[in-house]
Amino acid sequence: MYQETILHSPTLESVIMVEKTTQKYSQECGKYQLWKKLPKKMMYQTFQVILDYLEQSGKIMIDKDGCVIWTYNPQRIKKLIEERLVVK
Repeated sequence: MYQETILHSPTLESVIMVEKTTQKYSQECGKYQLWKKLPKKMMYQTFQVILDYLEQSGKIMIDKDGCVIWTYNPQRIKKLIEERLVVK
């Protein structure tokens, strides 16, 4: 993991906005196109910080073509736990 100086930390409101937009347009576009679809303007650098956070926390993946994919599914995880899924 790399350490980078962040000049402006995103607000919770910004993170939630990016999460919702990513869920809505999952598998449809890359970073720049997704940034353009945000309902409110945001600095691209701030957007990238949020995407890095979402990727590191396992909520998104970015495929080899640069397409942003929402992967977080808490309902599925809950069901797997109920079925006694063994994770090593």
